[in-house]
Amino acid sequence: MEISEAQMQVDAWIKTVGVKYFSELTNMVLLSEEVGELARIIARKYGDQSFKNGEENLDLADEMADVLWVLICLANQTGVDLESAFAKNMEKKSLRDVTRHQENKKLK
Repeated sequence: MEISEAQMQVDAWIKTVGVKYFSELTNMVLLSEEVGELARIIARKYGDQSFKNGEENLDLADEMADVLWVLICLANQTGVDLESAFAKNMEKKSLRDVTRHQENKKLK
């Protein structure tokens, strides 16, 4: 699926099932909340913390999708074409960091 298609699907869902977008501020807070839920799983699965009873079946992929969903909502609300923005960001990183990481002794 293209990113633009995902943006259209989210927009269609919001306008039919979801009625309307939450405010940008509310969605920013929700994005922070979803990132926190993702971080909780990462900290327990790959970090030093252990799962609490009942947390063992938390779904990493689902939490990542929740983050993506809210990010797409914010992009739609603010007129950001994520596909174009991502392409520009990749170009920026490719030009700026062309040798940076290969020369980083910490990464070797």
